[in-house]
Amino acid sequence: MKGYRGVLVAFALSPLAAMAQVPVMEGSSNNGSNAVYQGSSVTQQTQAGLSSEGQLFQQLYQLQQEVTLLRGMLEEQSYKIKQMEQDQLDRYKDIDSRLSGMNSAPASGSGGASPDVADTQEPAANAGASAAPPDPEREKLMYDASFDLVKARDFEKAAQAFTAFLRRYPDSQYAGNAQYWLGEVYLVQSDLESAGRAFAQVISRYPDHRKESDAMYKLGDVERRLGRDDKARELFQQVISKYPDSSAAQLAGRELSSLN
Repeated sequence: MKGYRGVLVAFALSPLAAMAQVPVMEGSSNNGSNAVYQGSSVTQQTQAGLSSEGQLFQQLYQLQQEVTLLRGMLEEQSYKIKQMEQDQLDRYKDIDSRLSGMNSAPASGSGGASPDVADTQEPAANAGASAAPPDPEREKLMYDASFDLVKARDFEKAAQAFTAFLRRYPDSQYAGNAQYWLGEVYLVQSDLESAGRAFAQVISRYPDHRKESDAMYKLGDVERRLGRDDKARELFQQVISKYPDSSAAQLAGRELSSLN
């Protein structure tokens, strides 16, 4: 009985003795690792003075502490992941609800195809009557959500999203990019006429925009596909003349070589 009491006393006092022996490690930000390290030091330093039963209790206590630490870290990471997923879901719900309201409005007719897509105005981009006041935060939200649809290869919804964006924020800092990507979406869908109108709008409405050289090259490519080689040559030459150091100019040079 006395021996057993001695074990309990030693076990109860062992954390205090260990705290006096464990050195404090400064300058480290990894609190979780230090906690496990110091706990290991406690175990090693106190086990020598304990019986086998005391050592067993001490090891069990240490394991419980480590499990608690790891469980807390796992719960924190799980919470962060769930929060990110919820934010993404809310973001898509927001853009879907706004698109539903905008798409319910009567769409302006596109009319017949013009002989030259570069001279045709894009109806969606010119519907300025429904333009909303500038709102950089909402503009970025709506543009990012539209571009996410492109990355998801949902091109039909992406075209609707970019069209709605341009109607609502025609003068946004993201409008030039939105207009360009609308052309790319139409091009992927093999809608050459709509693609040409969208690329032409980048050139006419957003001059000197960073996507202008790409839009000019893409418009030339559309004209070439439609069999209008003279117009295609003119556009390719404009790219090379205005943006000689751009990648679009290199592509335009190759197209010119194939047309000659």
